[in-house]
Amino acid sequence: MFRKNYFTFLLAIALFLISTIAAFAQTAPARGKVELKKADGTLVPAADVVIDAYRTDIKGKLPSAKTNKNGEFSFAGLLPGGRYALAVSGPNIRADVFPGVKAGDEKVNITVVEGDGKRFTEEEARQIVSAPAPANQSGGELTAAQKKEQEELLKKNEAILAGNKKIENTNAIVKQSLIEGSKAFNEKNYDLAITKYDEGINADPDFEGTAPVLLNNKSTALINRAIDKYNAAVKGDPSGKAAALESVKKDLNESLAASNKSLQILKTATNTDANAQKAYAIEKNRAYQNTIDGYSRMLAMNLDASKGKEALAALEEFSAIETDATKKSKWQLILADALRQAGDAPNAVIAYRKVLETSPENPDALAGIGLSLFSVGASVVPENTAQMQEGLNYMQRFAEIAPETHPLKASVKDAVDYLKTKQLAPQKTTKSTKKKT
Repeated sequence: MFRKNYFTFLLAIALFLISTIAAFAQTAPARGKVELKKADGTLVPAADVVIDAYRTDIKGKLPSAKTNKNGEFSFAGLLPGGRYALAVSGPNIRADVFPGVKAGDEKVNITVVEGDGKRFTEEEARQIVSAPAPANQSGGELTAAQKKEQEELLKKNEAILAGNKKIENTNAIVKQSLIEGSKAFNEKNYDLAITKYDEGINADPDFEGTAPVLLNNKSTALINRAIDKYNAAVKGDPSGKAAALESVKKDLNESLAASNKSLQILKTATNTDANAQKAYAIEKNRAYQNTIDGYSRMLAMNLDASKGKEALAALEEFSAIETDATKKSKWQLILADALRQAGDAPNAVIAYRKVLETSPENPDALAGIGLSLFSVGASVVPENTAQMQEGLNYMQRFAEIAPETHPLKASVKDAVDYLKTKQLAPQKTTKSTKKKT
């Protein structure tokens, strides 16, 4: 019977990660400079000028900014497609409003003149922006060119509003799917959890801000459902066991597919913001752990022994990014044990060696690599005594340090007894030591 690897969904943290990545992934900065035109016509940097940014396509306002000593300012978090007006005010200058600013504008040059230092309210700033400009210098009807330009601006504005509405709707679907999916998961209703996560994934399947979180959650739910199915198959009617195990295998393959899609999205994520990168790293780590878990379950359940090389490749990538040595050894050992249980001794040896690189006295790894080397050496004709000898040396070290209650004690004893019939004896080896850094 397999012990269920319960995944604790910290919903608040997951929602924070989604909102963090989504916010940064859908925004861009705007930067510029404010200069004061003095009475003699010279331009000087305008320091300590307050700049209020108002959305003009919809109702909205950003936190105010202030120019530095060089007159420079910047805004983060402008939505692509949005239009902004900058209301500028400061000591001894005349307040003014500059519309038409958009996300990604890197050289917004603003010139102000001397004045009374008044600061516009939001209502005053919006009135200035919305005040109709003269149709033409004579006050007559709009020209054909002006009418065409006005129509194009209206169409663009409608498209922007529609795009913003779509983003809002998508975010609402994603958030709700995460909440409902996590609730179902915690209630062990994995069918419903998977359905809910799919709803969120389908709403925006390739968006780096939300898809990896939902894909990883789906992957974990699929693994847990596979475990439930496997345990039921082991205890159930033998006549239906084969079909039940195929269903288990299907869930694990779908779990691997979800994790792989999550990794594909994260590997091509372009946002360089520190908070977004931190969130990406968390989800990438989760995706690799789910991948190793999925492969390990499939191997240990004897559902597909051909996955050894794929599993080792995933382990190699995970080991390259995981900085916690304890966590790294844990997953290396999980996969190594699964490979050994699946009868893939050559790949098990590779995985066990990775554990022993950082944990040379790990009894589980010592027993595992000893048994695996013994298996590899004994499986060829003629027997490879060098591999069998190396395995015996590891098993001897295991016998010296492992408690009598260790589950592999009996297996190791049987292997050692057999090797003695081959006139092999444990050789004293130099203990591995960690390099000091």
